[in-house]
Amino acid sequence: MKRSLLTLNLLLLVAMAARAQYTTAGKIEYERKMNVFAQMTDWGDDDGSESEWITNYKATNPQFRNYFFDLYFNNTRSIYKPGQEVEGNSKWAPGEGPAKENIVLSDFVTKQVKAVKLVYEQKFFVQDSMRKLDWKEKDEIRTIASYKCHKAVAKICDSVYVVAFYTEDIPTSGGPEMFGGLPGMIMELAIPRLHTTWTATKVELIAPKEADFAISDKGKKVNEKGLYETIQSSLKSWGKWATKNVWWTVL
Repeated sequence: MKRSLLTLNLLLLVAMAARAQYTTAGKIEYERKMNVFAQMTDWGDDDGSESEWITNYKATNPQFRNYFFDLYFNNTRSIYKPGQEVEGNSKWAPGEGPAKENIVLSDFVTKQVKAVKLVYEQKFFVQDSMRKLDWKEKDEIRTIASYKCHKAVAKICDSVYVVAFYTEDIPTSGGPEMFGGLPGMIMELAIPRLHTTWTATKVELIAPKEADFAISDKGKKVNEKGLYETIQSSLKSWGKWATKNVWWTVL
C-alpha cells in the first residue's frame, strides 16, 4: 500500500513538473468579444433615447462582435497578432474601434515593446519601453482554459478601469495587446468602458518558431506617448466620440 501511494505521489510530481515545463512556451488563442449594443447605447441622447437608426441596427444585427487573436510566447518574448477569421465579420460594426489588426511584440529581456497599429487609414510602428501599470491584487479566483487565475485591476489613460485574470502556472508576464506586468500570463482581460473582453479559449503547448516572432517596421515611427498625442489631435473634431477611439488606440 505504501509503495502504491509513493508511486502515485511520484507520478503527480512528474505531471506537475511536466506541466510547468510545457507552459513556459506555447500558443494562446484569445477571443475578443465586444458588446456592440452597449457601445451604441453610449451614443444615445442625454435623455436616454436612441435614434431610429440605432433601433433598426439592433433589430437586424447580433449584439456581440467577436475576433480571435493568437499569442505566441516563451521565456524571453511574446507576440500577439490576429488569429482565425470569423465568418460574417467583414461588415463594419458601430463603435468597433481601430484595434482589429494590432500586432504586439514584447521582449521580456530588454523590456521593450514593438507594435504595428492600423488606425483607420494610418499605420503606426510603435517602439517603447514595456508599459508599467499599478496593478492591485484582488481575492477573486476563477478557472480559464483549465488554468487557475487570480484577479488584478489597474487603470490606463488615468481613468479607464482594466480587470485582468492571470495564471502563475504560465510564468510569462504577458497578455493580450500591450498588457502584462503581472506574476504570470493574463488569461482574461476586460475593459468595461469599451464593453470588451479578451478571454483565452485554449492553450497549445508548442514551442514557437523564430518566424512566429516576425514583425514589420513599416508605418509612422512613434513611441506610446507620441501615438496618443497624434490620435488625440487627429480626432479632436469628433468631439466626445474621440475619447474612446484614443482608448482603443493605446491598448
